[in-house]
Amino acid sequence: MKNTFAITFVVGLGVTALAVAAIFYLQRGAHMELPGKIVKIRTVPIDDTHSVAVADFQVNNASDYPFVVRTVWLVLEDADGSQHPGFTSSEIDAQRFFDGTPMLGPKFAKTLITQESVAGRATEDHMVLSNFEVSEAKLQARKRFFVRIEELDGKIFEISEK
Repeated sequence: MKNTFAITFVVGLGVTALAVAAIFYLQRGAHMELPGKIVKIRTVPIDDTHSVAVADFQVNNASDYPFVVRTVWLVLEDADGSQHPGFTSSEIDAQRFFDGTPMLGPKFAKTLITQESVAGRATEDHMVLSNFEVSEAKLQARKRFFVRIEELDGKIFEISEK
């Protein structure tokens, strides 16, 4: 009797462990993460107190589901640690700005904008163009830039320059 109970108990534990392992295995692609890296930052002055920064970056959606963007910001972090979010431009405004500002060089990637999707299990190149109410010298003396991306369900991811 004692031996039958032990065998049944061990088999029950094995079946439970197998079920838990199967659940974890099936859920491996359900966790939403958006790691990435900023490839290039370009800045240009507009006047003495306004500048534009362009961040070319790469994102990798490691989940099985598409990542739908709610908002995107390019944020300037000064040497003292204060953060200044820029005014993000739309795709058409970014294209017009690149056409009218040859010193920025070519537009390499599509602008990441609201309602844009990053497909599941995909790596994509994007850019964001933002206007800042600071001089270009202050942009150049920055601590870092980072791209803040908010997902449709509210989760926020940040991709840092350094």
